[in-house]
Amino acid sequence: MKDNVVLRVVTKIIVPVILVFSLYVQFHGDYGPGGGFQAGVIFAAGFILYALVFGVEAIDRVFSAATLRIMTALGLLLFAGVGFWSLIGGERYLDYDALAQEPLVGQHLGIFLVELGVGITVAAVMITVFVAFAGRTPD
Repeated sequence: MKDNVVLRVVTKIIVPVILVFSLYVQFHGDYGPGGGFQAGVIFAAGFILYALVFGVEAIDRVFSAATLRIMTALGLLLFAGVGFWSLIGGERYLDYDALAQEPLVGQHLGIFLVELGVGITVAAVMITVFVAFAGRTPD
């Protein structure tokens, strides 16, 4: 595949479109279909496509094993942090009303942050699974 010029050019054009679409799904998730999980899978699919065409070494330049571990942990911490912030605010775990003065603002902020944490985690795990199956050994 590395010698196919058409495939390489199309991949370089389509990957940014895939990544922008994943951001759309991420940020539109609390208003319609989509959200963190779907956005994370789409985001990872863009990088996996790039790695399939240009080799796993290409994805290593962007995401080292340590970077993927940090992304996974940060996404989980963001999700859990929103829940603990609610507890600190005197509400139940993941009760978003405690995140802001106005309940509606708290709902939007809470959903956004939780979905962002899910999206980061899912993208990092999907890329990690791909590179593990592609033969990269953990650092």
